[in-house]
Amino acid sequence: MSMEARFLLLGLGFLLLLAAQHAPAVAIPGPECQTKCGGVDIPYPFGIGDNCSLSTGFNTSCQEVQPGVYRPFLGKYELLNISLVNGTLRELNHISTYCYNPSSRLMKPDIRSHDARLSPYRFSDVHNKFTVIGCNTLTYIKDRDSTAYQSGCVSTCQNLTDLTNGSCSGMGCCQTAIPKGMHYYEVGFDSGFNTSQIWNFSRCSYAVLMEAESFNFSTTYISTTKFNDTHTGRVPLVMDWAIRNGTMSLSCEEAKLNKTGTYACLSSNSGCVNSRNGPGYLCNCTKGYEGNPYLPDGCHDTDECKKSPCPSGGVTLSSAGGILFLAAIVAVLTRRWQRIVQKRLRKIYFRKNKGILLEQLISLDHNASDGTKIFSLNELEKATNNFDQTRVVGRGGHGTVYKGILTDQRVVAIKRSKVKESIEIEQFINEVAILSQINHRNVVKLHGCCLETEVPLLVYEFISNGTLYDLLQCEQNGILLPLSWEERLRIAVEVAGALAYLHSAASMAILHRDIKCMNILLNDSYTAKVSDFGASKSIPIDQTHLVTAVQGTFGYLDPEYYHTGQLNEKSDVYSFGVILLELLTRKKPIIENGNGERQNLSSFFFEELGKRPLDEVVDREILEEASEEAIMSMARLAEECLSLTREERPTMKDVELRLQMLRARQGVASRKRRDDEVTRRRKAVGANMINGAIPVAAASNHGSRWYSLEQEFVLSCVPR
Repeated sequence: MSMEARFLLLGLGFLLLLAAQHAPAVAIPGPECQTKCGGVDIPYPFGIGDNCSLSTGFNTSCQEVQPGVYRPFLGKYELLNISLVNGTLRELNHISTYCYNPSSRLMKPDIRSHDARLSPYRFSDVHNKFTVIGCNTLTYIKDRDSTAYQSGCVSTCQNLTDLTNGSCSGMGCCQTAIPKGMHYYEVGFDSGFNTSQIWNFSRCSYAVLMEAESFNFSTTYISTTKFNDTHTGRVPLVMDWAIRNGTMSLSCEEAKLNKTGTYACLSSNSGCVNSRNGPGYLCNCTKGYEGNPYLPDGCHDTDECKKSPCPSGGVTLSSAGGILFLAAIVAVLTRRWQRIVQKRLRKIYFRKNKGILLEQLISLDHNASDGTKIFSLNELEKATNNFDQTRVVGRGGHGTVYKGILTDQRVVAIKRSKVKESIEIEQFINEVAILSQINHRNVVKLHGCCLETEVPLLVYEFISNGTLYDLLQCEQNGILLPLSWEERLRIAVEVAGALAYLHSAASMAILHRDIKCMNILLNDSYTAKVSDFGASKSIPIDQTHLVTAVQGTFGYLDPEYYHTGQLNEKSDVYSFGVILLELLTRKKPIIENGNGERQNLSSFFFEELGKRPLDEVVDREILEEASEEAIMSMARLAEECLSLTREERPTMKDVELRLQMLRARQGVASRKRRDDEVTRRRKAVGANMINGAIPVAAASNHGSRWYSLEQEFVLSCVPR
């Protein structure tokens, strides 16, 4: 069958499908329904009034906000506009505030939440960012039950001269992305930071989820109080909407079956597409048509045929086949042109990302060239099946990680950064150059990178057994998996050794800056591997610290780094101290006390240790294997690491040596227990010899010998 004939049959099938499509049983608005309010169009499936919208989730109201001034509202949120094509709407979201009262010396919060769980809406992860303004403020988004944290931001400054108009990178202002599919958020302010020192120029902190394009930071925002006002304290927020019904949302394919008579794409010249943000689907007019696909005959022809008389009798089969054939040719040529454009764009990105410089660095460094490679984008697309979502093995604050299989059958982890604007390419090249020289068994190995994308991709060795966080918190049937004291000590020693190497053994000191259990990976043999250097900084050995925008993870963040912005190796030591407490307790770094208040694990542990016996504070499992002295030794080491004064914290090399000594003493203690067990068994067997039982010593041509502990155990189990 010829190509033209195939396209002709496809076209006929499409026309027959359209002709056979029955009108679905979806209510449509009557002519009395209001379609505009306050200059804002309210297109169906949205509607004002009863029986004017597709469902209650799309029902809007037109309210008088001032005498003679009307505005559209969706629930309690004022609508700015609605897009049918993009499946988005913009509304005004209230700003949460956290203000210092100098007379009472107390902080007064005004917290806002937004619940869209059982609605057609999701917060747009593409258009919105969580935005925080203030000095000495740590703010986060939590879920409905306050059990999980979706995103968070730290903003700090000591005086107004630290700030720059238009800059929102942590000094007085910070912004961070939110995860896809988020349908509830509530702002939370951390109450553990002293604001009395800066209240005279920064009395309030502000936080809100808002449209990123609508925000441009001004230094005047630090001292203003206008955001406390009900009307001026609102900013645009973008919501993704789709045809969805609470928990029973149909996909596009399911909805087209029209078994329930609720398919929303009513126009005969329309089709559906799955929502990119959560369940449900959207309707679009087919190519060559525009209008409202949710209304019968809502999509109108935009072709030239509408402007001049069309041939009588409609389109003949031959002309339809010719049009489809021409369309196929255009599609082939378009794809070819796109490939040419993509190739040119990749070359541009390669040069922009200093690919030539990195090639020279790798070729000059013999150690780096042995293991580091610059991959093409085609290689990594093939390795990940074009970055298929089923290949995603992790999502973090700095990007998404995919599992890939290279042509030489090596399994790798490919990190795709989230950051898309104004990254420091020189810093990236520096990071790659440094990591390519790191050769430590407890640091994840960097195989190479790809520079043919807007943001470079990193290729690491693939680690199969998840993270230390998974190991500590993983449950089966509600019971935590067993984790021995020896395994905990070994993991602590391995991580400490890797950090000590980064701090002092490499050519330049590397400050990890985001040490946490989720960044400690475990391979097949459960050997620890430090990973995720997306926030890392390099520093010359003779330099004492770096001044940077504060970055880290709640619960692990060094308080002195937070307050001063000065980063050094002791910040990693503090974070490692939290990991030691997690190994001792199997609790998370941020916990809730009996009053429902959030508390750092470090504060909780040492407060409880002063009130209760040791066996009621640490994980009971380790009490079966470790002595109280060994447990207290690790607790004291953690306490030193978590000192609020950096000078009082040990170096990572000291930490590593003390943990190795603790592990060595544990080995001696274990051997002593085994020797005591052998002695006990020998005495028991000696008693049996007196009573005529089988002797332990066996005669042979070489005389008598004692059986090994394992053989004795087998003999003791033999029925007599």
